[in-house]
Amino acid sequence: MRLSAALRNACRGFPTASVRRSRTNIKVFGSEGRSVPVSSSWLLVRDGSSSTSSGSVGAAIKFGKHGNQTVGPATEIAVRDIIQRSKEEIAVLQKSHPALKPVLAIIQAGEDDTLLEMNKKMAGKIGLNVIQISLPRECTEDEIIEEVLKLNEDDKVHGVVLHLPQASLPSRVLNTLKPEKDVDGVTDLNIGRLVRGELNESFVPPVASAVMELLGRHEVSLEGKTAVILGENGPLEVALQGLLHSREMVVLSSLWNADSLQKQVLQADVVVVTSRGNMSVPPAWVRPGAAVINCSPALVSEEVNFPGQVMEISKATGVGPLAAALRMQNVVSSSTRWIQQQQYKQWKLRCLKLQPLSPVPSDIEISRAQTPKAIDQLAKEIGLLSDEIEAYGQTKAKVRLSLLDRLKEQPDGKYVLVAGITPTPLGEGKSTVTIGLVQALTAHLKLNSFACLRQPSQGPTFGVKGGAAGGGYAQVIPMEEFNLHLTGDIHAITAANNLVAAAIDARILHEATQSDKALYNRLVPSVNGVRKFSPIQIARLQRLGIEKTDPGTLTAEEITAFVRLDLDPEKVTWQRVVDTNDRFLRKITVGQANTEKGHTRQTQFDIAVASEIMAILALTDGLGDMKERLGRMVVGSSRKGQPVTADDLGVTGALAVLMKDAIKPTLMQTLEGTPVFVHAGPFANIAHGNSSVLADKLALKLVGEEGFVVTEAGFGADIGMEKFFNIKCRASGLQPDVVVLVATVRALKMHGGGPSVSAGAPLPSEYINENLKLVEDGCSNLKKQIQIAHLFGVPVVVALNVFKTDTQAEIDLVCQIAKNSGASDAVACHHWSRGGRGSVELAKAVRDASSQQNRFQFLYDLQLPIVEKIRTIAQRVYGADDIELSPEAQAKIDYFNQQGFGSLPICMAKTHLSLSHMPDKKGVPTGFILPIRDVRASIGAGFIYPLVGTMSTMPGLPTRPCFYDIDLDPETEEITGLF
Repeated sequence: MRLSAALRNACRGFPTASVRRSRTNIKVFGSEGRSVPVSSSWLLVRDGSSSTSSGSVGAAIKFGKHGNQTVGPATEIAVRDIIQRSKEEIAVLQKSHPALKPVLAIIQAGEDDTLLEMNKKMAGKIGLNVIQISLPRECTEDEIIEEVLKLNEDDKVHGVVLHLPQASLPSRVLNTLKPEKDVDGVTDLNIGRLVRGELNESFVPPVASAVMELLGRHEVSLEGKTAVILGENGPLEVALQGLLHSREMVVLSSLWNADSLQKQVLQADVVVVTSRGNMSVPPAWVRPGAAVINCSPALVSEEVNFPGQVMEISKATGVGPLAAALRMQNVVSSSTRWIQQQQYKQWKLRCLKLQPLSPVPSDIEISRAQTPKAIDQLAKEIGLLSDEIEAYGQTKAKVRLSLLDRLKEQPDGKYVLVAGITPTPLGEGKSTVTIGLVQALTAHLKLNSFACLRQPSQGPTFGVKGGAAGGGYAQVIPMEEFNLHLTGDIHAITAANNLVAAAIDARILHEATQSDKALYNRLVPSVNGVRKFSPIQIARLQRLGIEKTDPGTLTAEEITAFVRLDLDPEKVTWQRVVDTNDRFLRKITVGQANTEKGHTRQTQFDIAVASEIMAILALTDGLGDMKERLGRMVVGSSRKGQPVTADDLGVTGALAVLMKDAIKPTLMQTLEGTPVFVHAGPFANIAHGNSSVLADKLALKLVGEEGFVVTEAGFGADIGMEKFFNIKCRASGLQPDVVVLVATVRALKMHGGGPSVSAGAPLPSEYINENLKLVEDGCSNLKKQIQIAHLFGVPVVVALNVFKTDTQAEIDLVCQIAKNSGASDAVACHHWSRGGRGSVELAKAVRDASSQQNRFQFLYDLQLPIVEKIRTIAQRVYGADDIELSPEAQAKIDYFNQQGFGSLPICMAKTHLSLSHMPDKKGVPTGFILPIRDVRASIGAGFIYPLVGTMSTMPGLPTRPCFYDIDLDPETEEITGLF
């Protein structure tokens, strides 16, 4: 089983904590555990005589005491230097990554804590953690592999040591360990890299490093000297051969029973014993001045067969501490490499191949013909760690917000917004352009890129619009999952929204039917004889100016103020929601059952994506911020005219619980296997119509400094783009580098005076046949939208979404006019029929534009009066002469100013079918006064939204909805007819 988060946190409390796991339990030990004398390897140096030769290897090494081992000064100095160097490296790493705490995991069989104790002491000096996993002595290979696999995937563990009997370490076990965590250097890959001299990429066995460290700490050159390695072949022997060869020594390897053993030892300047068994080297074989290094795992004792006349056992130098220090150095190096891997680099993304067909099949046929990558594979390719994703099946996953902490020092990538000209009712393909662009950037230009899209509502999916996953060969897959429940975010919003609605009506009923005392006793009940306020109730008391925490001390007046919200049923602004187009819920009466005692009132349902909670999800930057925003939501007014919030209802914590998973963006992929975040889907009229701030922030970190994040704004640039800049960018602190403005010949012909178009009806001939005059006249709208983008100081690239009825002359004309109107570039795009390859020129244009100087600025100062902010948008963006406030709108503005909401940004709610408030006025209307019928506020989301005309928040189904074509094959479970 994987170590729990709680256990990991417990371990962090001990600088050198260890975890012992058996089949039945897990125990945590601190560094105060019993001390175990240990020495798993020793350096034996023969100094020959009192007059040593300056040219000998052994002459430079002197001896001293270290605990119950005899340790030479060279060893002490080496250990001290390595500890200091490792501490400095850790300090540098933790300066940029404060949460980093490298961990060494030791897997062992049985209860022998020999290796653990030495490594705990060394880890404590450097500042690392040690985790010990004790398996039963009789553990199987499969049990060892199971533990290794878990540690492989634990991103908090940076080193793994297998302290197991040799019989338990066949290649199958050793090579299960990830080479980057193999700090003992025993895997085939690490040994192979060492042999090839690739020391910067491999880990050297610490005992072998200890040998080389000591041999290198004297003034005698090792070049040309002879070394003999005695023992059985294994990783240590191979490592030593490679290291000694790298010092230009002559290296001989011999078995104990070799006929030439005596001759080899007599000639050797260095004798390295890697395994002893019952064998020993006779004293006469070792020549004066030679170094004898014993790396045997057996403890050295006085019974070692080196008589005093050759070498006194008291002069044995323990290299166990040195090997432990070098092992910790490897853990630090592993942590450093891990940190470096999190920095920007080009993804090693396996893109999916496309084979476009002509004619282009339906979207769902194209989607189903492509086999998506497993979502965990995609996550790994883009640099996500295994504990940063929560898979929902094979093709989608939630991404945890902890990623922002891990990559907070990483520079952001380039930020690209896709907007559009004023569209026809058919839509002009912003989502399709967005997907085509990222497919081109990543699959064809080999640049890191991410698309960030809104989650589509079930209402349009089953109503008029159909699917919203892009289209043709530029779409998100699987498109049926994208368009339906996805990971349940909209359902979570529906549940949270309706919980608030239920709380409102219940509170109105209870206050109307109970005395203050009865209300107080029920709101603050006695549990086991004790009454206490909940934290949210204490917060309400504080807002009322009551600084008491004992329920028994409130006065009668304070009790009345506490228990009575006094919500005016006529001034409740909070509506229920459902994610279905249901026109008969636009106005309803609630409370008609006898149990509600005649407390009826009129209310309505909105579609779920119109909920303020959806807007909050799209603008929040974390759980704490989201909870605060949810608490600030104003649900109505009291009879005294005071705002009543979700905090006052006491429901904030419950809302946060319902939304705790919805706050995580959903990872999916395009047809070409490039990553997509799908998150949030606020209405683009009464809300800001953009995907989430969190998705954009996560994506900007993942793509790295040279990568691109492409996000989409709803409706035309006059609505979605303006709100993106003035609302979303204020909330996020992010600044876009490029605006991609989507246009179609079809929409330009409409703005040039072409006949109206509607969904489901055949296109008039003007839209099918070439008509340069209509196109040229309609480009007035394109020019205006380019000017709007330039108001914010951002470069513009025009993406002409080409349809099969468009002629080359029409395409050339649009691109030329766009460039003449100030666009950095204008490119014809064929992604719908060709995929990313059809948008390569657009991708190049975006890449070039992103390097231009950016003078981003907001359109207005938040401290301007509400009326002036509305007027600024109406005149500078829409082209109105002025605004006209209804008496109701003026009264609302006065109220919002009185309540302190005057510094919020403005989210205009108007038709998307015209720059003006009149849907039938195409092109660039002028000379009009913009009427402001009403002004409302989403205080939790953080904006004021004026209503221009009548805005429906509950769409209705047409005579023939999309659901007529949607079906499920009961045999194959395939969905048909989504689009």
